[in-house]
Amino acid sequence: MVSLIVHAVLGVAVVLWLVRSNPTIFRRPASGPAFSPLELVYLTIGVVSIGLGWYFNITFVFDYGPDELFFNPIWGDGSWTQYIQLMFDNPAAGSAGQDYTIGNVILLPLMTIIGGRRRGIARPWLYFVATLFTSFAFGWAFYLFTIERQRRLAGLPVLSGQAVGDPDHPTDGADVGGPVGADAHSGVVVVEEEP
Repeated sequence: MVSLIVHAVLGVAVVLWLVRSNPTIFRRPASGPAFSPLELVYLTIGVVSIGLGWYFNITFVFDYGPDELFFNPIWGDGSWTQYIQLMFDNPAAGSAGQDYTIGNVILLPLMTIIGGRRRGIARPWLYFVATLFTSFAFGWAFYLFTIERQRRLAGLPVLSGQAVGDPDHPTDGADVGGPVGADAHSGVVVVEEEP
């Protein structure tokens, strides 16, 4: 039981560390709402995923863990080791388990660390660390929330009817270092928004 409380405290601490490491991104906007509708969608999905995940985690610890206040959260009954073993208990669970593991342990860190550094986000590796204590979906949702908030605070437009690869677009291709626009490929792809 104590391990669950420690996990919750560590989850909150990591998210606070990330927010405090990026005060320009997480500041209150000078004008307009505190959160855009899309930011609220990302936050809601992230928070709901924590609630659902923690429901199952608490159930797991109470159903599989020893009937003690203190026990080893690394191995033994009700531990991370047993949790991971049960993720691969049968072929259906193994299919979902490997997908989750690759997504959380390889793809999410690659995406958030490389993308975060390109966007000037301090300590982008904390998105992965947060998933160890919150949920995989929260890490993704919070990263998407961060880049949407960064875009909005910078006053950048949402791509709507603009050409992808347009050299006049302020953020298109800025971190790639190669040619953009018609020089980069044969023709320009246009992203259209339905009316």
